[in-house]
Amino acid sequence: MSDTRTTSDAASGTGTGGGGADPTRAISRRRLIGTAGAAGAAGLVAGAAGGSAAYAATRPDEPTALATVGSASVAFHGAHQAGITTPMQARGHLVALDLAPGAGRREAAALLRRWSETARRLMAGEPAGERDTGVALDAGPSALTVTFGFGRTFFDRTKLAARRPSALDPLPAFSSDHLDARRSDGDLWVQIGSDDALVAFHALRTLLKEAGDAAHVRWQMNGFNRSPGATARPMTARNLMGQVDGTNNPRPAEPDFDRRIFVPAKPPTGTPDWMAGGSYAVVRRIRMLLDEWEALPVDRQELVIGRRKSDGAPLTGGTETTALDLDKTGPDGKLVIPDNAHARISAPEQNGGAAMLRRPFSFHDGIAADGTPDAGLLFICWQADPLKGFVPVQRKLDRGDALSAFVRHEASGLYAVPGGPREGEYVGQRLLES
Repeated sequence: MSDTRTTSDAASGTGTGGGGADPTRAISRRRLIGTAGAAGAAGLVAGAAGGSAAYAATRPDEPTALATVGSASVAFHGAHQAGITTPMQARGHLVALDLAPGAGRREAAALLRRWSETARRLMAGEPAGERDTGVALDAGPSALTVTFGFGRTFFDRTKLAARRPSALDPLPAFSSDHLDARRSDGDLWVQIGSDDALVAFHALRTLLKEAGDAAHVRWQMNGFNRSPGATARPMTARNLMGQVDGTNNPRPAEPDFDRRIFVPAKPPTGTPDWMAGGSYAVVRRIRMLLDEWEALPVDRQELVIGRRKSDGAPLTGGTETTALDLDKTGPDGKLVIPDNAHARISAPEQNGGAAMLRRPFSFHDGIAADGTPDAGLLFICWQADPLKGFVPVQRKLDRGDALSAFVRHEASGLYAVPGGPREGEYVGQRLLES
């Protein structure tokens, strides 16, 4: 798969001179290499399965070598772009750009060519070129991914409106929206993810410099997740409300995963051939009203979500992965999972099987003017068709989700993300040079 992680062998520790070996470095080369190699194998499994197994230590009584975090790499070339099924990374940057006045198809092609070569180098852990700033000089690739997408307006600016997918029609308005147009949409969209903050920043800075006079930044958002190895075992991430978030994500091992998430090799009517292997990203900046949320007792929070806060299991019992029993009632005759609980309303079986791959980052941008935390979720979801993935679920949530009282949708974007480039290609070449 295009975004499979690999891990190089770690360097061995050495003893100190004089009075004998330093006990903090007394790990044999064989043991350290074995740890790194096993972590690399875990990375291969995780890349194929889309889970978080890449972050597991090889044995509970042996620490993972620090070098394994930095040496993990993700392939730039492949059937799909990296950063879609790649396991969630610790640091992320989202940025949208608009083409400069007068820039069109030729300038866009030149920009995507430069960006693709730069992304290929950085994802391989190589310097960006002669003008590399050296910010990430001491680090490996750290699972860096760079993903490129096109907004609806990109096709007007490049005079390619006839090749714009119908799936890029504007999203419908939702009653819970409080959207800021200055932080929404954009001709071009770039998603950067890495397990190291400096590596992610270096990629962001380098790509923005490469944009030159061809495009200018419309908006930028920065996010984070838990760091690899921060938990005793691999687990689904938690959001800033403290909830286990992403339990029902479709998984690549499921037989219908590709059909739900990626445009097929022979795209359906209304989808141009250049989108084969691609996907559509819906991006939403969702502010969490944390003061109000944290004032609720945990048992009230669980009723809003429909799951236990401690482990993400349904209120109807079992473990995190146990199916919701949506018909179960308690001694009082009421539904155990309330009819307006978030887990109930967003469940695929409640939405005609609609599914999307959620791959978010949390954000915290300081304190807002009203004194409340400006924090929440940079929601990113992937699907083969947003009208069959995001839209029906969001419409249902908009009509009666108990969680809506504690969140505010403040920005939105929809982007066509073409398939991964072949060797020697740049992202979007099949569109821009057709």
